[in-house]
Amino acid sequence: MIHQRYQAAIEAYKKVEDDSAEVWNKMGIAYQMMFSIDDASRCYQASLKIDPRNASVMNNLGSIYDSMKLYGAGERMYRKALKIAPQSALIEKNLGTNLLSQHKYKQGWEAYKAALAMNPEVFEDKISPRSDNPASPQERGAMNFYLAKGCIRAGRNDEAIEYLRRALNEGFTNPKKIAADNEFAVLRDVPAFQQLLAAQRNP
Repeated sequence: MIHQRYQAAIEAYKKVEDDSAEVWNKMGIAYQMMFSIDDASRCYQASLKIDPRNASVMNNLGSIYDSMKLYGAGERMYRKALKIAPQSALIEKNLGTNLLSQHKYKQGWEAYKAALAMNPEVFEDKISPRSDNPASPQERGAMNFYLAKGCIRAGRNDEAIEYLRRALNEGFTNPKKIAADNEFAVLRDVPAFQQLLAAQRNP
């Protein structure tokens, strides 16, 4: 798994004699990393049959639902997981992205803020199954806009500007709204930020 040899990992997991929730979950992750959604879902369901209160598996299954655009089912799964693991920044972040995909922008941003409060580096996790690829440009724009706000709170201004660039390109926001947003006040004297807004005003 560490070396991204997912098929080899799956074959190794299949040989494990102990029919444990952990093995089924890891096999599900391997399938998901290979975009084999049906197999991943089957493994996560098998894991939950053995351990019905495993919040990590619920989170992974929620990300499967999101990839299938079953956002309501994904939201329910994340909320169920958070009842068991309320201090999980990853689950809270995934819930936020799920809510943004449903155009529940205020709720999504609240979930992002909660995730950042628990772990300022939560958006740096590139390994765990996660919900981070909304379908439409509008949804991706919303995600990038609120990721920019999250980066500001984490003190990562350069990344915030890049996320704002994506949000602008996807048509979610405009320079006037960004300039008026107090969350971005810290960027007002940054040349790259000024250039970004000027370029959008004068394409």
